[in-house]
Amino acid sequence: AMKTQPIESEAPGRSSIQQLVHGCYFHDACSIRAAEPGLDPLSQFLRVARSTPAWIDGAMKLRNRLVSLLGLKDLGGLSAVNLSKKASEYKPGDRVGIFTLLSTSETEVLLGDSDKHLDVVVSVHRQQSASGDQAVVTVTTVVKVHNWLGRLYMVPVRPAHRLVARAMVRAVGNGA
Repeated sequence: AMKTQPIESEAPGRSSIQQLVHGCYFHDACSIRAAEPGLDPLSQFLRVARSTPAWIDGAMKLRNRLVSLLGLKDLGGLSAVNLSKKASEYKPGDRVGIFTLLSTSETEVLLGDSDKHLDVVVSVHRQQSASGDQAVVTVTTVVKVHNWLGRLYMVPVRPAHRLVARAMVRAVGNGA
């Protein structure tokens, strides 16, 4: 089967993340046709996080080492999600790998992380076709920075984020 490629997009209309884009320091969005359209947004994220490529976890390890020098917190690895926990068992406030679950619904999950330098919110949004047999998943990232350290942090993170986000979105589109 032809591998679908992620496409650059915008935060989906009427999504919760769309309200956060205004006035933010950085945002991007990437969409793909889901290999498993029936999975709710949190399940889409968990499916992908569980099969995080080694290079991404390697990049996270490097990030964690570097940022600890700046006084930012070590987030651990993207793949560090509880493998036995179902999407339906997560409640807002729970950790999901490197993120905290902010909200979850049939159409969108918001995951975030905050420290004194910046706030990051990631939305995984699912737009199903009328028949439900197809779905477009859009991953939107919004960053708000609080100070110059946050801006400095974003210099290497911006291009790295792009690679990681595209790889994760590509995985949403690939049947395992």
